[in-house]
Amino acid sequence: MAHQATYKVTLMCRVLAVSASGYYAWRLRSKSPSRRALADRKLGDQIEAIHNASHGTYGRPRVQAELRENGVLVADRRVARLMRERGIFGASRRARVVTTVQDNGATPAPDLVARNFTATAPNQLWVADMTYIPTWAGFLYLALILDVFSRKIVGWATGSSMHKELVLKALDKAIHKRRPKGVIHHSDRGTQYTSNDYKERCRDAGIVLSMGRVGNCFDNAMAESINATIECELLSRRRFRNHAEAELALFEFIEGWYNRHRRHSALGYLSPENYERQAAALPAT
Repeated sequence: MAHQATYKVTLMCRVLAVSASGYYAWRLRSKSPSRRALADRKLGDQIEAIHNASHGTYGRPRVQAELRENGVLVADRRVARLMRERGIFGASRRARVVTTVQDNGATPAPDLVARNFTATAPNQLWVADMTYIPTWAGFLYLALILDVFSRKIVGWATGSSMHKELVLKALDKAIHKRRPKGVIHHSDRGTQYTSNDYKERCRDAGIVLSMGRVGNCFDNAMAESINATIECELLSRRRFRNHAEAELALFEFIEGWYNRHRRHSALGYLSPENYERQAAALPAT
Protein backbone atom coordinates (compact mmCIF):
# COMPACT_ATOMS: atom_id res chain seq x y z
CA MET A 1 0.00 0.00 0.00
CA ALA A 2 2.99 2.34 0.61
CA HIS A 3 3.96 2.18 -3.11
CA GLN A 4 0.44 2.47 -4.51
CA ALA A 5 1.03 6.05 -5.68
CA THR A 6 4.14 4.95 -7.62
CA TYR A 7 3.15 1.59 -9.05
CA LYS A 8 -0.11 0.26 -10.36
CA VAL A 9 -1.89 -2.33 -8.27
CA THR A 10 -1.95 -4.78 -11.18
CA LEU A 11 1.85 -4.50 -11.58
CA MET A 12 2.53 -5.05 -7.88
CA CYS A 13 0.15 -8.03 -7.78
CA ARG A 14 1.96 -9.56 -10.78
CA VAL A 15 5.39 -9.10 -9.12
CA LEU A 16 4.12 -10.58 -5.83
CA ALA A 17 2.33 -13.43 -7.64
CA VAL A 18 -1.10 -12.61 -6.17
CA SER A 19 -4.35 -11.84 -7.92
CA ALA A 20 -5.75 -8.34 -8.03
CA SER A 21 -9.14 -9.66 -6.88
CA GLY A 22 -7.46 -11.33 -3.90
CA TYR A 23 -5.76 -8.06 -3.00
CA TYR A 24 -9.02 -6.11 -3.10
CA ALA A 25 -10.77 -8.81 -1.05
CA TRP A 26 -8.00 -8.49 1.54
CA ARG A 27 -8.43 -4.71 1.57
CA LEU A 28 -12.15 -5.11 2.16
CA ARG A 29 -11.59 -7.57 5.02
CA SER A 30 -9.00 -5.32 6.63
CA LYS A 31 -11.45 -2.43 6.68
CA SER A 32 -14.38 -4.29 8.25
CA PRO A 33 -14.97 -7.70 9.93
CA SER A 34 -16.15 -10.52 7.72
CA ARG A 35 -19.71 -11.79 7.89
CA ARG A 36 -18.42 -14.91 9.67
CA ALA A 37 -16.55 -12.83 12.24
CA LEU A 38 -19.65 -10.76 12.94
CA ALA A 39 -21.73 -13.91 13.33
CA ASP A 40 -19.13 -15.38 15.70
CA ARG A 41 -19.17 -12.18 17.74
CA LYS A 42 -22.96 -12.26 18.06
CA LEU A 43 -23.01 -15.98 18.91
CA GLY A 44 -20.18 -15.50 21.40
CA ASP A 45 -22.17 -12.80 23.16
CA GLN A 46 -25.18 -15.15 23.39
CA ILE A 47 -22.98 -17.92 24.78
CA GLU A 48 -21.50 -15.58 27.37
CA ALA A 49 -24.96 -14.42 28.45
CA ILE A 50 -26.15 -18.03 28.88
CA HIS A 51 -23.03 -18.93 30.86
CA ASN A 52 -23.46 -15.91 33.14
CA ALA A 53 -27.14 -16.75 33.69
CA SER A 54 -26.08 -20.23 34.84
CA HIS A 55 -23.93 -18.64 37.55
CA GLY A 56 -20.86 -19.63 35.57
CA THR A 57 -21.61 -23.37 35.71
CA TYR A 58 -22.73 -24.41 32.21
CA GLY A 59 -20.31 -26.20 29.92
CA ARG A 60 -20.69 -26.70 26.18
CA PRO A 61 -23.57 -29.28 26.18
CA ARG A 62 -25.86 -27.21 28.42
CA VAL A 63 -24.98 -23.96 26.65
CA GLN A 64 -25.85 -25.62 23.35
CA ALA A 65 -29.14 -26.94 24.73
CA GLU A 66 -30.06 -23.40 25.78
CA LEU A 67 -29.15 -22.06 22.34
CA ARG A 68 -31.24 -24.76 20.69
CA GLU A 69 -34.27 -23.87 22.80
CA ASN A 70 -33.80 -20.25 21.72
CA GLY A 71 -33.88 -21.33 18.07
CA VAL A 72 -30.11 -21.13 17.47
CA LEU A 73 -28.85 -24.29 15.76
CA VAL A 74 -25.07 -24.44 15.66
CA ALA A 75 -22.37 -27.13 15.54
CA ASP A 76 -20.91 -28.23 18.87
CA ARG A 77 -17.35 -27.62 17.65
CA ARG A 78 -18.16 -23.99 16.93
CA VAL A 79 -19.68 -23.49 20.38
CA ALA A 80 -16.65 -25.17 21.97
CA ARG A 81 -14.26 -22.97 19.96
CA LEU A 82 -16.02 -19.73 20.89
CA MET A 83 -16.16 -20.73 24.56
CA ARG A 84 -12.46 -21.55 24.48
CA GLU A 85 -11.59 -18.24 22.81
CA ARG A 86 -13.50 -16.32 25.47
CA GLY A 87 -12.16 -18.37 28.37
CA ILE A 88 -15.59 -19.81 29.25
CA PHE A 89 -15.59 -23.17 31.00
CA GLY A 90 -18.20 -25.24 32.80
CA ALA A 91 -17.94 -26.21 36.45
CA SER A 92 -16.46 -29.61 37.29
CA ARG A 93 -17.87 -31.56 40.20
CA ARG A 94 -16.09 -32.77 43.30
CA ALA A 95 -17.77 -35.02 45.82
CA ARG A 96 -18.41 -33.68 49.34
CA VAL A 97 -18.69 -36.59 51.76
CA VAL A 98 -20.65 -36.52 55.02
CA THR A 99 -20.04 -39.52 57.22
CA THR A 100 -23.13 -40.74 59.02
CA VAL A 101 -23.10 -43.03 62.05
CA GLN A 102 -25.02 -46.29 62.17
CA ASP A 103 -26.97 -47.22 65.26
CA ASN A 104 -26.10 -50.88 65.78
CA GLY A 105 -29.13 -51.28 68.00
CA ALA A 106 -31.58 -50.10 65.33
CA THR A 107 -33.06 -52.36 62.68
CA PRO A 108 -32.39 -50.94 59.20
CA ALA A 109 -34.82 -51.31 56.34
CA PRO A 110 -33.85 -53.68 53.50
CA ASP A 111 -32.22 -52.33 50.36
CA LEU A 112 -35.09 -52.29 47.84
CA VAL A 113 -33.15 -50.27 45.24
CA ALA A 114 -29.94 -52.29 44.81
CA ARG A 115 -28.29 -49.33 43.05
CA ASN A 116 -31.01 -49.23 40.36
CA PHE A 117 -31.90 -45.54 40.50
CA THR A 118 -34.65 -45.45 37.88
CA ALA A 119 -38.28 -44.39 37.96
CA THR A 120 -40.96 -44.04 35.27
CA ALA A 121 -43.11 -41.45 37.07
CA PRO A 122 -42.89 -38.97 39.95
CA ASN A 123 -43.20 -40.27 43.53
CA GLN A 124 -42.04 -43.79 42.75
CA LEU A 125 -38.57 -43.46 44.27
CA TRP A 126 -37.04 -40.81 46.51
CA VAL A 127 -33.44 -40.67 47.71
CA ALA A 128 -32.34 -38.82 50.84
CA ASP A 129 -28.99 -37.65 52.14
CA MET A 130 -27.19 -34.91 54.07
CA THR A 131 -24.28 -32.59 53.39
CA TYR A 132 -22.71 -29.59 55.09
CA ILE A 133 -22.03 -25.96 54.22
CA PRO A 134 -18.99 -24.29 55.80
CA THR A 135 -19.52 -20.76 57.11
CA TRP A 136 -17.46 -18.42 59.26
CA ALA A 137 -19.92 -19.18 62.06
CA GLY A 138 -19.50 -22.97 61.80
CA PHE A 139 -21.06 -25.72 59.69
CA LEU A 140 -24.64 -25.50 58.46
CA TYR A 141 -26.09 -28.93 57.69
CA LEU A 142 -28.43 -29.65 54.79
CA ALA A 143 -30.85 -32.58 54.53
CA LEU A 144 -32.56 -33.13 51.22
CA ILE A 145 -34.89 -35.53 49.43
CA LEU A 146 -34.70 -35.99 45.66
CA ASP A 147 -37.31 -37.49 43.34
CA VAL A 148 -35.40 -39.92 41.11
CA PHE A 149 -37.77 -39.49 38.15
CA SER A 150 -37.07 -35.81 37.57
CA ARG A 151 -34.05 -35.15 39.84
CA LYS A 152 -36.19 -32.53 41.56
CA ILE A 153 -35.42 -31.66 45.16
CA VAL A 154 -38.83 -32.19 46.77
CA GLY A 155 -37.86 -31.57 50.39
CA TRP A 156 -34.94 -29.90 52.12
CA ALA A 157 -34.07 -28.40 55.47
CA THR A 158 -31.08 -26.80 57.18
CA GLY A 159 -29.86 -26.82 60.75
CA SER A 160 -26.85 -26.38 62.99
CA SER A 161 -26.63 -30.11 63.81
CA MET A 162 -27.21 -33.48 62.17
CA HIS A 163 -29.92 -34.58 64.61
CA LYS A 164 -33.01 -36.48 63.48
CA GLU A 165 -35.09 -33.28 63.61
CA LEU A 166 -33.23 -32.07 60.52
CA VAL A 167 -34.17 -35.03 58.33
CA LEU A 168 -37.70 -35.06 59.77
CA LYS A 169 -38.14 -31.45 58.70
CA ALA A 170 -37.01 -32.25 55.14
CA LEU A 171 -39.34 -35.28 55.09
CA ASP A 172 -42.33 -33.24 56.24
CA LYS A 173 -41.73 -30.72 53.46
CA ALA A 174 -41.55 -33.47 50.84
CA ILE A 175 -44.75 -35.08 52.12
CA HIS A 176 -46.57 -31.73 52.15
CA LYS A 177 -45.49 -30.89 48.58
CA ARG A 178 -45.95 -34.29 46.93
CA ARG A 179 -48.60 -36.24 48.91
CA PRO A 180 -46.96 -39.54 47.87
CA LYS A 181 -48.72 -42.89 47.65
CA GLY A 182 -46.40 -45.84 48.29
CA VAL A 183 -43.18 -44.07 47.31
CA ILE A 184 -39.93 -45.89 48.14
CA HIS A 185 -37.66 -43.70 50.28
CA HIS A 186 -33.99 -44.72 50.00
CA SER A 187 -31.18 -43.52 52.28
CA ASP A 188 -28.14 -44.84 54.11
CA ARG A 189 -28.39 -46.42 57.57
CA GLY A 190 -27.47 -43.33 59.54
CA THR A 191 -29.06 -42.95 62.97
CA GLN A 192 -31.23 -40.10 61.70
CA TYR A 193 -32.99 -42.37 59.18
CA THR A 194 -33.19 -45.47 61.40
CA SER A 195 -34.71 -43.57 64.34
CA ASN A 196 -38.17 -44.67 65.47
CA ASP A 197 -39.57 -41.17 64.87
CA TYR A 198 -38.46 -41.22 61.24
CA LYS A 199 -39.80 -44.72 60.67
CA GLU A 200 -43.16 -43.78 62.19
CA ARG A 201 -43.44 -40.61 60.12
CA CYS A 202 -42.83 -42.62 56.94
CA ARG A 203 -45.24 -45.36 57.97
CA ASP A 204 -47.99 -42.83 58.71
CA ALA A 205 -47.50 -41.27 55.25
CA GLY A 206 -47.50 -44.62 53.44
CA ILE A 207 -43.79 -44.35 52.55
CA VAL A 208 -41.76 -47.54 52.13
CA LEU A 209 -38.26 -47.32 53.59
CA SER A 210 -35.18 -48.68 51.82
CA MET A 211 -31.60 -48.37 53.08
CA GLY A 212 -28.15 -48.93 51.67
CA ARG A 213 -24.99 -49.26 53.72
CA VAL A 214 -23.42 -46.48 55.76
CA GLY A 215 -20.50 -44.78 54.03
CA ASN A 216 -21.00 -46.58 50.70
CA CYS A 217 -21.48 -43.91 48.03
CA PHE A 218 -22.59 -46.45 45.40
CA ASP A 219 -25.57 -47.60 47.48
CA ASN A 220 -26.92 -44.03 47.47
CA ALA A 221 -25.20 -42.73 44.34
CA MET A 222 -27.91 -40.37 43.13
CA ALA A 223 -28.12 -38.54 46.44
CA GLU A 224 -24.33 -38.29 46.48
CA SER A 225 -24.55 -36.83 42.98
CA ILE A 226 -26.82 -33.95 43.99
CA ASN A 227 -24.52 -33.20 46.93
CA ALA A 228 -21.61 -33.00 44.48
CA THR A 229 -23.61 -30.66 42.25
CA ILE A 230 -24.33 -28.31 45.16
CA GLU A 231 -20.68 -28.39 46.15
CA CYS A 232 -19.47 -27.65 42.62
CA GLU A 233 -22.03 -25.09 41.48
CA LEU A 234 -22.63 -23.21 44.72
CA LEU A 235 -20.34 -23.96 47.64
CA SER A 236 -17.04 -23.90 45.77
CA ARG A 237 -17.90 -20.43 44.43
CA ARG A 238 -19.22 -18.75 47.59
CA ARG A 239 -18.08 -18.05 51.13
CA PHE A 240 -20.71 -17.40 53.80
CA ARG A 241 -20.33 -15.29 56.92
CA ASN A 242 -23.15 -16.95 58.85
CA HIS A 243 -25.94 -19.51 58.65
CA ALA A 244 -28.57 -17.01 57.53
CA GLU A 245 -26.48 -16.01 54.52
CA ALA A 246 -25.90 -19.65 53.58
CA GLU A 247 -29.61 -20.50 53.96
CA LEU A 248 -30.58 -17.66 51.62
CA ALA A 249 -28.05 -18.83 49.02
CA LEU A 250 -29.37 -22.39 49.26
CA PHE A 251 -32.96 -21.20 48.79
CA GLU A 252 -32.00 -19.20 45.71
CA PHE A 253 -30.01 -22.12 44.29
CA ILE A 254 -32.53 -24.90 44.94
CA GLU A 255 -35.86 -23.14 44.42
CA GLY A 256 -34.79 -20.38 42.05
CA TRP A 257 -32.27 -22.19 39.88
CA TYR A 258 -31.87 -25.95 40.30
CA ASN A 259 -35.51 -27.10 40.28
CA ARG A 260 -36.77 -24.54 37.77
CA HIS A 261 -33.99 -23.90 35.31
CA ARG A 262 -30.89 -26.09 35.64
CA ARG A 263 -30.59 -28.45 32.68
CA HIS A 264 -29.78 -32.12 33.33
CA SER A 265 -28.12 -34.32 30.76
CA ALA A 266 -30.06 -37.35 32.07
CA LEU A 267 -33.33 -35.49 31.39
CA GLY A 268 -32.55 -34.58 27.79
CA TYR A 269 -31.20 -31.24 29.01
CA LEU A 270 -34.50 -30.21 30.56
CA SER A 271 -34.90 -28.78 34.06
CA PRO A 272 -36.64 -30.96 36.69
CA GLU A 273 -39.84 -28.91 36.57
CA ASN A 274 -39.95 -28.84 32.77
CA TYR A 275 -39.31 -32.58 32.64
CA GLU A 276 -42.22 -33.29 34.99
CA ARG A 277 -44.41 -30.84 33.07
CA GLN A 278 -43.69 -32.52 29.74
CA ALA A 279 -44.22 -35.98 31.25
CA ALA A 280 -47.61 -34.91 32.63
CA ALA A 281 -48.66 -33.65 29.20
CA LEU A 282 -48.01 -37.00 27.50
CA PRO A 283 -51.08 -39.21 26.85
CA ALA A 284 -51.45 -42.11 29.24
CA THR A 285 -50.44 -45.51 27.85
